[in-house]
Amino acid sequence: MEALAINGGKPVRDLSQKPWPSWPVFGEEERRNLLEVFESGKWFFGEKVKEFEERFAAFQQAKYGVSCNSGTTALEMALYACRIGAGDEVIIPAYTFMATASAVVRANAVPVFADIDLETCNLDPGEAERKLSERTRAIIPVHIAGLPADMDGFRDLAQKYNLKIIEDACHSWGSRWRGKGTGALGDCGVFSFQMSKNITSGEGGLLVTDKEEIAETARSFSNCGREETAQWYQHFRFGTNIRMTEFQAAILLAQLSRLEEQTRHREATARVLDEGLRNIPGIKTVPRDGRVTRRAYHLYVFRFIEEDWKISRDRFLELLKAEGIPASAGYSPLYRNLAFHRFTDNGFPCALTCPRSGRKAQYENVFCPAAEKASQQTVWLPHWLLLAPEEEMEDVVCAVKKIRAAF
Repeated sequence: MEALAINGGKPVRDLSQKPWPSWPVFGEEERRNLLEVFESGKWFFGEKVKEFEERFAAFQQAKYGVSCNSGTTALEMALYACRIGAGDEVIIPAYTFMATASAVVRANAVPVFADIDLETCNLDPGEAERKLSERTRAIIPVHIAGLPADMDGFRDLAQKYNLKIIEDACHSWGSRWRGKGTGALGDCGVFSFQMSKNITSGEGGLLVTDKEEIAETARSFSNCGREETAQWYQHFRFGTNIRMTEFQAAILLAQLSRLEEQTRHREATARVLDEGLRNIPGIKTVPRDGRVTRRAYHLYVFRFIEEDWKISRDRFLELLKAEGIPASAGYSPLYRNLAFHRFTDNGFPCALTCPRSGRKAQYENVFCPAAEKASQQTVWLPHWLLLAPEEEMEDVVCAVKKIRAAF
């Protein structure tokens, strides 16, 4: 039996000789666009930003795009534009990044955690329905790892209970559900362009929507409460300044020019991984859904079933990394974070503590079994690994098989 690399054996992939693709991918187009903005002296919100907004909205098959400085503020902007505010409840998945919840709190609303579908790690429409109350005003489905959530189920819920749908599409640039781009499937959706993302300018965000009123309100909110046709020092709302710069837009326009090809390549390499991993005992790949007509892979996710192995998931990650395969654990259930349990701290948002609401938000007893299990089982491979040639995915498969054979 071949010795494991962690025990001194030869790794499946020697990264000093055969590194994985680096991220971000950039080149002369970014340099040219940045220089053009620099030499123009017009660095403030202008033509590059407007061009990127239009092009990215079209890429997601939406009518309108409104940019900002991060995916987090894009969520805050979306909640504001959908008129979510004091005392409202918003259903969110327990398995997601902190911003999905913190944006709700920043809107002076209350995040309510619902469980996920363990097979996909996305919010489960049935679990979301069970958490509805007379205070519920919106649902935020998150397209984890780029896999669209069950938007048929969420749109049915929204219609039945008169709810807003705000898609957290910060992992799903290019994903499509029944041929329609994510972000444009609900009332609005938001994207992130942070450094780790599949299209990046270091930071940045954008809201897409097919609804003109939402787009106009979001634009005003992001631009200090101004309206486009009014004088500069007229303010119609209590907005904020979260505008995107021309430099960010210059980089993103170049990044967007590669996104179509990169998305298709990641889909192809992910299919190779699916084929190679799905029959290994103790490994569960994400099942395919025919309603997902294109998928962006921000992550390639599979589940490690400890009961079928003689090692823990965390030990498996160590062994995998030693073999030259970059891998990490996924999220922990969000309600475990201390932010949801330190209500006595000064400055805590009013929505969760205000006596006028008639109750104090309680998170001590929240427990979502599927989210707990996902946090113990998931293995994440980064999106840039999927940019390697298809045949190099065999290194990932071989590493998993090698570890399996050793135990």
